[in-house]
Amino acid sequence: MSVKELTTNNFNETIEGGAIVLIDFWASWCGPCRAFKPIFEAAAEAHAELTFASCDTEAQQELAATFGIRSIPTLAIFREKVLVFAQPGMLPAEALEDLIGQVKTLDMATVHAEVVKQQTAGATI
Repeated sequence: MSVKELTTNNFNETIEGGAIVLIDFWASWCGPCRAFKPIFEAAAEAHAELTFASCDTEAQQELAATFGIRSIPTLAIFREKVLVFAQPGMLPAEALEDLIGQVKTLDMATVHAEVVKQQTAGATI
């Protein structure tokens, strides 16, 4: 599977359409972003069952602002529409593979229960 270009127009459909969605926030002028791009693309080829998306923070400033992107590259990962990972910095291939493995083995029943708990706590404040 190739890497999908992520925009404000296709964001919801992308997150809702994939069980696990990895997003690379980047910019063309960013050296670490250019170094991470082939690593991210290789992971996309190796994990065709996952959705890989790339968001150009220059072209999609509103989307980058929504995520509070202040450093690039930033990797964000959704599983079952829940943001389970977001961190700036370039990852080596081995670290990205390890992270993908961890996301695949998450107990999502526990994650969803924690989300509800946090939403309920936030509603009472």
